[in-house]
Amino acid sequence: MRFTFFSYLCRRMTTLNLPPYEVRLGGTREQPTIFDTLRRKYVALTPEEWVRQHFVHFLISEKGYPPTLLANEVSLKVGEKKLRADTVLYDTQLRPRMMVEYKAPTIALTQKVFEQIAAYNLLLHVDFIVVSNGLEHYCCRMDYERGGYEFLEEIPDYSEAFFSEK
Repeated sequence: MRFTFFSYLCRRMTTLNLPPYEVRLGGTREQPTIFDTLRRKYVALTPEEWVRQHFVHFLISEKGYPPTLLANEVSLKVGEKKLRADTVLYDTQLRPRMMVEYKAPTIALTQKVFEQIAAYNLLLHVDFIVVSNGLEHYCCRMDYERGGYEFLEEIPDYSEAFFSEK
């Protein structure tokens, strides 16, 4: 019975524009959960979390990002306001280098979404900003010297993004 429920649950979730992976589900029918490999625990299964777990798996398995340098739900503070960056990639000196913002597949990636992650970046000052709803993915390389950014055609491999000549 349990297998049937989880199979049903996976089929109900939106098929994403990301590679499939062996999803680990838990919880109950009323409160399903999904295993977060970075936080090493089960978390509430929401459409946004479905996107996050698939995207993190994509970064690790397809793009070569080290899981030890990735963190989910990173707390940020702006004055008295507390914010959370969805995923942050750090370098080996633990400086933030990439920030990823996720939305549910039903949420359009609008200017408002980009403004949200840009506000977070005022604190982190990362090299790359990524936004994904699981169906569409956008990646920008920041250019702080010129005060701008460049949209990339795809998410760069870890070695390409952080160990090649720019």
